Amino acid sequence: MSYVPNTPAEREEMLLAMGKVCVEDLLVSIPQAVRLGRKLDIPAAKSEIQVMDELETMAEKNKVFKTCFRGAGAYRHFIPSVVRHLANRAEFVTAYTPYQAEMSQGVLQAIFEYQTMICEITGMDVSNAGVYDGAQAAAEAISMFKERKRLKAVVSGAVKPMTLEVIKTYCAAAGSELVIIPVKNGKTDIDALSAALDDTTACVYMEQPNFFGLVEDAEKIAGMTHSAGAKLIMGCYPTSLAVLKTPAEHGADAAVGEAQPLGLPLSFGGPYLGFMALMKADTRRLPGRIVGQTADKAGRTAYVLTLQAREQHIRREKACSSICSNEALCALTATIYCAAMGKEGLREVAEQCLAKAHYAAEQITSVKGFNFTHDGFFFNEFVTDCPVEPEALMAKLAENNMLGGLPFKEKDKNRILWCVTELNTKAEIYNLVNILKEAVK
Repeated sequence: MSYVPNTPAEREEMLLAMGKVCVEDLLVSIPQAVRLGRKLDIPAAKSEIQVMDELETMAEKNKVFKTCFRGAGAYRHFIPSVVRHLANRAEFVTAYTPYQAEMSQGVLQAIFEYQTMICEITGMDVSNAGVYDGAQAAAEAISMFKERKRLKAVVSGAVKPMTLEVIKTYCAAAGSELVIIPVKNGKTDIDALSAALDDTTACVYMEQPNFFGLVEDAEKIAGMTHSAGAKLIMGCYPTSLAVLKTPAEHGADAAVGEAQPLGLPLSFGGPYLGFMALMKADTRRLPGRIVGQTADKAGRTAYVLTLQAREQHIRREKACSSICSNEALCALTATIYCAAMGKEGLREVAEQCLAKAHYAAEQITSVKGFNFTHDGFFFNEFVTDCPVEPEALMAKLAENNMLGGLPFKEKDKNRILWCVTELNTKAEIYNLVNILKEAVK
């Protein structure tokens, strides 16, 4: 079956108009050495029933855990059913960018509402839309603040490893200097940070809470950063901002992060949604899509894509990033979630995460060998030592339909990063602790 709508006669007519005999004549510039030289080995088409059966067979290989104690950047939260039902309406299910404002008022308004909510959550003045995920948001923010005489990015070693890898890729591709600050007792080493800051530093990137779940002394870091004439970028877990200080209150110049906790399911890793917000003075640096509110000729409220002169699809020489895909459906989902939960609902989720995590930490660290690795206040993630073989422990937990914390090594010692959300129950915590006790025996 051919999915090209032209008939063979029409294709022949087009070839003759170009002075060609066959399609191969259009490929003469491609060396024979890199051509396939044979037909593609594509299996025969299947019926819809056969395709569904095969996909279901593949899906059965996935393991969906009933209980989860793992976070590290992707979090299991309760999602009201209204979120999925509204986000899946046909009017919204599209990946197309709303270029024509007059035809896209509904989508543009949804993006505008999303931007407004991100600003309310972070305390920032301006937000964009259309960032792929939290790691890319961090890397894009670092690129955003670089200037001709300030090209050095200083990044805390206590950020998420995957985010750090993306930042390394961006900096390597741009030929920018990247300085990674060592970790001391689970937090950014303040003395090492002070030594790294100079008049070539463009920005500092840190996370709050950090990868180890600890709350950093962000205000002190902000003061040091600004004294060096640099900008502070703060990576945030949005749910935590319902009870912790906002990036703006800490003195950050930009707030970035992963918006997956705001109504997006884990979905085996995606699609997710990065958020990016900053203060008004730096608005023109902000990459990606920005929806603004205006009025039409009749004075009615209208929404438009704004600051388009510096976007890659209008004037590429003014582009400040490579962001080009539309994340509006994920942003809409986050907007519906925030609207459904409301301020009190978001605070309730955050308070339950905080309380349950601290209760779970008490229970886990009561087991011999599972001691706290780091001291300090944490939100809903914390690190403990692991006195047994981590992989064997994870396998034992999996047998009980439980996804354990994230095992990792620190100073050649086995550690586990545990995560607790509002969905974890006392019964689940008791079951986890009993398995840990058995493992130690």
